[in-house]
Amino acid sequence: MVNVKIFADGADLRTMATLVCDGFTTNPSLLKKSGITDYHSFAIAALALAHGRPVSFEVLADDAAGMERQAQEIAGWGDNIFVKIPICNTAGESTEETIERLSLAGVRVNVTALFTKDQIRRAANAIEAGILSVFAGRIADTGRDPEPIVRYALQLTAARDTQVLWASTREVFNVVQADNIGCDIITCAPELLRKLPQFGRDLSDYSLETVRQFYEDGKGYAL
Repeated sequence: MVNVKIFADGADLRTMATLVCDGFTTNPSLLKKSGITDYHSFAIAALALAHGRPVSFEVLADDAAGMERQAQEIAGWGDNIFVKIPICNTAGESTEETIERLSLAGVRVNVTALFTKDQIRRAANAIEAGILSVFAGRIADTGRDPEPIVRYALQLTAARDTQVLWASTREVFNVVQADNIGCDIITCAPELLRKLPQFGRDLSDYSLETVRQFYEDGKGYAL
């Protein structure tokens, strides 16, 4: 169907167990949304469900020393782990030195929350082998076309052992966009993953199905 690898984005273990995908990503907001209270226990359960597929877990610290310590700990949970490090801390201070140290130490880093070309350039220079997560969906939410920014990341990593990930996916067509420009990975929430079988559907048949659905749902009303 497409060449881009599809990672499921979420933190609900029951849902994760049912998904057909190439890997998994999560973040603290998804953990909170799913009511996770024990990060380590969740991670071990998620790794068991992943069956060796890549999984990205994010550090929780906001300072360089804390990020580095937590990243080393998280990396020790399994061989298929990428550790998510935000491109800056909450004060807006760059984390590129932390990313570089971790990368040189052999930690596979997933640099997250990338929005600008400058951030991408700095992240690409700091990382040896890992993932650059460009938040294309959130970029699009600002009225900007994310494709040129994702393409820039692809250009910088063309000769490196670094993958570019289309993050914060908003609609199924984003999978087509990411695939068309040669993106390595795209993350999809479970509700989007469930729509992927719609690829290539006959539009006339889909139209008829929609009309029938509206008709059936309208039977309980009177005019």
